[in-house]
Amino acid sequence: MIDSAHELAAIIGRLDRRGRLLWSLPKGHIEPGETPEQTAVREVTEETGIIGRVVTAIGTIDYWFVAGNRRIHKTVHHFLMDAVGGELSDEDVEVTEVAWVPLGELDEVLAYADERRLVRRALSLRDGGDHGGAGLAGSERLGARPTRGSGTEQT
Repeated sequence: MIDSAHELAAIIGRLDRRGRLLWSLPKGHIEPGETPEQTAVREVTEETGIIGRVVTAIGTIDYWFVAGNRRIHKTVHHFLMDAVGGELSDEDVEVTEVAWVPLGELDEVLAYADERRLVRRALSLRDGGDHGGAGLAGSERLGARPTRGSGTEQT
């Protein structure tokens, strides 16, 4: 989810089993009758409070995780989305925190390598070219922390 006017992305933070806050892209399960695009819009709104419009597909990530005593396979369809309304909110019980993060800092903030690769691809598509998977333009700060705020305005 990108706020193009301010060059920010909305991301979510969840606590892992060790109590560490891990930042990631919003995602969720496809409900019966939904397309992957409809799911993306719904899940981003539920998890961040931001209403988005799908611009284009950017890729799919497959992974396994354990819930209870079961191994679960998940396929996540990711889309480049523009923010069109709403206010940043962490009211979803599955989300610990939400934040607007400068696009150039996502590579340092996101916890998962596969999501960082998708973000680089999305930004390359957004900028109208393929930069060969090199780092994000303007990514100079290491150990950057997300900026908390509300709405699509950034102060």
